[in-house]
Amino acid sequence: MKQTFLILFLCCYTLANTLAQKPASPEKQAPKEDKPGALPRTLNMDSQVVTNGQVTIKGQRVPYKATVGTIPVWDEEGKPVAGVFFTYFERSDVADRTTRPLVISFNGGPGTASVWMMIGYTGPRILKIDDEGYPTQPYGIKDNPNSILDVADIVYVDPVNTGFSRPANKDVPAAKLFFGVNADIKYLADWINTFVSRNNRWASPKYLIGESYGTTRVSGLALELQNAHWMYLNGVILVSPTDLGIERDGPARGALKLPYFAATAWYHKALPADLQKKDLTDILPEVEAFTVSEYLPALALGGSLSDQKRKEIAAKVARYSGLSETAVMQQNLDVPTNFFWKELLRSKSQTVGRLDSRYLGMDSKDAGIGPDYNAELTSWLHSFTPAINMFMREELNYKTDLKYYMFGPTFPWDNTNNHTGENLRQAMAQNPYLRLLVQSGYYDGACDYFNAKYNMWQMDASGKLNDRMEWVGYRSGHMMYLRKEDLATSNEHLRKFIQKSTPQNNAPARYSGSR
Repeated sequence: MKQTFLILFLCCYTLANTLAQKPASPEKQAPKEDKPGALPRTLNMDSQVVTNGQVTIKGQRVPYKATVGTIPVWDEEGKPVAGVFFTYFERSDVADRTTRPLVISFNGGPGTASVWMMIGYTGPRILKIDDEGYPTQPYGIKDNPNSILDVADIVYVDPVNTGFSRPANKDVPAAKLFFGVNADIKYLADWINTFVSRNNRWASPKYLIGESYGTTRVSGLALELQNAHWMYLNGVILVSPTDLGIERDGPARGALKLPYFAATAWYHKALPADLQKKDLTDILPEVEAFTVSEYLPALALGGSLSDQKRKEIAAKVARYSGLSETAVMQQNLDVPTNFFWKELLRSKSQTVGRLDSRYLGMDSKDAGIGPDYNAELTSWLHSFTPAINMFMREELNYKTDLKYYMFGPTFPWDNTNNHTGENLRQAMAQNPYLRLLVQSGYYDGACDYFNAKYNMWQMDASGKLNDRMEWVGYRSGHMMYLRKEDLATSNEHLRKFIQKSTPQNNAPARYSGSR
């Protein structure tokens, strides 16, 4: 009895104490603060979010499905070691995808995400900038009336430690697995195999497009996909290509940049009057001919060059570069690009951009041998960074507290055994379907247009692949698509390339003369 009474007493005491602590009325409670919920700062290795949209391209309404998410990279034991983030746009009014081209898109760095071409070039939505590519406010994105989504589906891939892609955990040996020319090619080929299989795209004509270091990546992938995954491509597109592992030390490296110097000097009206009055594409063949026939041999002769001949070469280099003969002579005829960016407009207290020489910089001092910063890159980050974060988080509905890496930690990068130019040649030789399109900006000083031509000459020294290789130049820089006029023409060149390299039904992949 006493025990029952004690239990009842404790229950009543607890109830009374609880009621005593409760506020007398709702009006006296502190207002509830409306805070956004915390989002994950780790990556789900295997996930996707789907939204839908539409865009008008060349006057035609194109509905599409957008899928953003991750697909894992697995080690040899089948354990996920990273999640690779992707953005996949599919035209949604297409019933049969067996003949629908698929474009797989990479940017470069190495260490940068696919943001640049996705919202700057080929995707259905592009960032808001002015007609020459400079930032404007308010930031944002808009429809891209030039997108290639009307003729091909596109997946934009962010390699590990770019965009939202991350290793599975800190114990993953990321440098060994991901951060090198050949490691990068190997794991991304595996990833592409998984993506194509999951999305039922094995029958589709397939294309790789890469920009900057992405050209090294896709050139290597062409052969890796073919040899290790038995996946054969219809086309490879190189936008502002690197050297693709093709050697050009010494005189070749020194001479080949002169046509770029001439284009930049022409843009800034720094050439002699007789050259300046001509159109850009009228003077460049003259500069290219001098580069190959006179300038390169002169650099090869080095100290054995006579004083008279040295002066003659210096005068012509100065004439075509916009620099003084004195400056050229002081550099032993071989003007470094870093010095050129500083020297060309030094008298005006301005520098020119590395990746796009149309952009101007302002250094703390006019003296020096190179610019303080890359004027073009800081301008691009100014406009692209807000736009991609708004696009991913607000429009494509990918919710995360992860930082979007415009440039991620991928260094040191292992550049040994880079034979990607030769890899691409082999892939083209083995696959009669495979075609190559190269796009370059005349004002690109990092991956200059004449070196892009040199790549093609050296890749195909026999000339046997000439009918399947094409080069196109544009009056802008590394990201030629940021200039409104070039955005339209470069996308149209892509569109025609895809249409031309997609074979007719049942057309055999064989060389003429085969029986």
